[in-house]
Amino acid sequence: MAIVVQPDAFDPGAMLNRLHAAQLGVGAVVGFVGYVRDFNDGEEVAGMLLEHYPGMTEKALQLIVDEAGERWPLLNVEVLHRVGRLEPGEPIVFVGVSSAHRAAAFDASHFIIDYLKTRAPFWKKEDTGAGPRWVDARDQDGAEMAKWNLPGDPE
Repeated sequence: MAIVVQPDAFDPGAMLNRLHAAQLGVGAVVGFVGYVRDFNDGEEVAGMLLEHYPGMTEKALQLIVDEAGERWPLLNVEVLHRVGRLEPGEPIVFVGVSSAHRAAAFDASHFIIDYLKTRAPFWKKEDTGAGPRWVDARDQDGAEMAKWNLPGDPE
């Protein structure tokens, strides 16, 4: 299980392949790659700056990976999230999960990315034609997260 926060680009295919290398018990690998878009909320986006709180971010990500491991029988999990200046088309996040069975891999991957979108301490500032703007949380992301009913969540 690996949690990485870094400014450097990454190779999603290589990361996906590592999730099953030398593990004959792996029956399924699910990977999610999020990319920087060139638009958001109806405006063109020329790039973004992604900030985080070192130490706190990795700890928050580890907690959700641990929670996923308690909910599903996982063999391996890799989460990599970039920070710093990012351009449209660049990969920003990778969530990879391996398990003996596909349902566990799909569900855990979905759970982890929902957490990242709503709870991980990252702050995004987009460069738009109207100037820079901070990206706010979306109601839809909160609704997606609510289905997982995490301990401590409001009912």
